[in-house]
Amino acid sequence: MASLDKNKIDFYLLGRVLGLAKPYRSVFLLAGVLAVLLAPLATLRPYLVKEMVDKYIFANDIQGLTRMALLLCGLLALEAGFRYVFIYSTNLLGQSVIRDLRVRIFRHFTSLRLSYFDRTPIGTSTTRTINDIEAINTVFSQGSITIIADLLTLVTVLAVMFYTSWKLTLICLTAMPFLIIASYIFKEKVKTAFQKVRSQISRMNAFLQERITGMRIVQIFNAERQEMEKFKQINREYTQANLDSILYYAVFFPVVEIIAAFSLGLMVWWGAQDALRAGGVTLGALVAFPIFLDMLFRPIRTVANNFNTLQMGLVASERVFNVLDRKDHIENNGAIIPEKLEGKVDFEQVFFAYNARDYVLKDINFQIRPGETLAIVGSTGSGKTTIINILNRFYEIQKGSIRIDDVDIRDYELQALRRRIAIVLQDVFLFSGSVFENITLRDPRFTREEVIKASKMIGAHEF
Repeated sequence: MASLDKNKIDFYLLGRVLGLAKPYRSVFLLAGVLAVLLAPLATLRPYLVKEMVDKYIFANDIQGLTRMALLLCGLLALEAGFRYVFIYSTNLLGQSVIRDLRVRIFRHFTSLRLSYFDRTPIGTSTTRTINDIEAINTVFSQGSITIIADLLTLVTVLAVMFYTSWKLTLICLTAMPFLIIASYIFKEKVKTAFQKVRSQISRMNAFLQERITGMRIVQIFNAERQEMEKFKQINREYTQANLDSILYYAVFFPVVEIIAAFSLGLMVWWGAQDALRAGGVTLGALVAFPIFLDMLFRPIRTVANNFNTLQMGLVASERVFNVLDRKDHIENNGAIIPEKLEGKVDFEQVFFAYNARDYVLKDINFQIRPGETLAIVGSTGSGKTTIINILNRFYEIQKGSIRIDDVDIRDYELQALRRRIAIVLQDVFLFSGSVFENITLRDPRFTREEVIKASKMIGAHEF
């Protein structure tokens, strides 16, 4: 998958992210329709204010003014209702998509080879499942549809402004080049800062996961001070990355307010003179244009921020898709599902390496007949655990063959094979939950009586 260009949206990647919303196309369509409707509804407000001033206030038409006020209130209520549904639907869409995506990536993790987890820090996988997927939510809640809504509002406001007074509109637009330049600089700076924040989050997650998991080793070797200093450094860099992004926001929004104030002041100064000269600018237009200006500058402010949000969501989605696109699975092409394994095991000229270069097992040959007990003795790293791992097909051998009951283990259905081989691990690991759940691993096939019997056999019944 191609990486995102520095200044462009990867539309293939955007299309792939939006494709995740296919099961919720009705919600997506509803949000899109509301985005189209909200733009003209919002723009009508200042135009109605102009009409009230020019046609009814000066004419002392109380009935007409009352009708317009009621129309304006009804319009505001309708807009508020539409906006509520729009915000709720975009967030519902985002949450539904990432809920499904979390399930999908966790299911994918459960099917990956153990070699993937050997070379990938646990914290990185955690970041992909939580932080990166959460960032994808913003593509829907703050990104794509919201940007379209803002752009529609921008175009509609400009159209109504030109219709109301093309002179005042041109005066207001004199400050627009400065705003565009400021928005572009802000977009680039914040995008870089957000990328750094995401990178630091992943780094911190990986560090914490590894050190907390390996805290026994840290304490055995009295490495608390060194690890604390390393964590302080990572924490400082993460904090600085966040402060950098905050700095750009702290500068950008006051700059936008200054540009908007300049544009407003210029419009009032020129418009008031034109109105006094009876040059065509009405008092109603002078009252309405500050509202128009606020509606014009608001989407410009948010589009720059939402564009960065969209970009960061796509960066996160690229990392998630890189995991989902991995075909690092144990092939499960076997069709044999044995009722029972007799226990005859044959290793014939078996070669295995965790990487392509260094063989842990070289030309291993032995046979275990049913009922026999085999003790494998050797130094750490000599391959004792590896033999158990490849027998269960947690890893694939590079050469040779392994047979159980004269059948190559690759010809057995994978889950059926593993269910018929019992392993007592040398490393103790307890999942959060009860002892009952740890013994059964939430497998509903085991009865309470079977669990009690097993717990008594291993001395865990009193836990």
